[in-house]
Amino acid sequence: MNPSLPLVLQHRLVAILRLNDLKDAVPLAESLVRAGVRALEFTLTNASAPVAIQSCIDRIASFSNGAAAIGMGSVRNLAEARTAIDCGSQFVVSPITSKPIIDFCKEHGVSVFPGAFSPTEIAMAHEAGADIVKVFPSRNLGPSYIQDVLAPMPYLRLMPTGGVDLKNLANYFRAGAVAVGVGGQFLDAEAIARQDWPRIESLASQFVAACERE
Repeated sequence: MNPSLPLVLQHRLVAILRLNDLKDAVPLAESLVRAGVRALEFTLTNASAPVAIQSCIDRIASFSNGAAAIGMGSVRNLAEARTAIDCGSQFVVSPITSKPIIDFCKEHGVSVFPGAFSPTEIAMAHEAGADIVKVFPSRNLGPSYIQDVLAPMPYLRLMPTGGVDLKNLANYFRAGAVAVGVGGQFLDAEAIARQDWPRIESLASQFVAACERE
């Protein structure tokens, strides 16, 4: 069974790796896994993401033994979904809801987290087969929006993404989110450039601990 969905539901954190330079993808991923991050998303905004994912799978045992999961984000069409799965992605994240993407992922046994914004879009994503609905962008919505959407639809699995930080993370979980997507808040670009992996590990561990507490 693809381990990505149980891992995300258990650990409640998806690390979004939206970077211009992926030459250090493997040591970065190793640092995050050491910190306790169990779901890593490399975004297709960088054309090197498929190679980065393949390299991480080949060189980091956690992604092949089920201890952690790696996936591709910013998947916007069927061709990109095919690219994601061809390079070994164990889950696919999209900024939009596309039924062809959802159907393709389901056919290949890969978890899929499409993006949606309004209650109607969120409900449609769920009905189309989303494993988790990425509420995006959540930056200007806040935890109360998650709570309001879940009031009439408590069966939804929602993952707010965008603007989630250590100050508001707990409020999102209290509002009913099953997970959060976090990127820039713990990806210190200068630390990555310096290959300061202890710094990256320390920042990530704060989010891991916060997700475990709530």
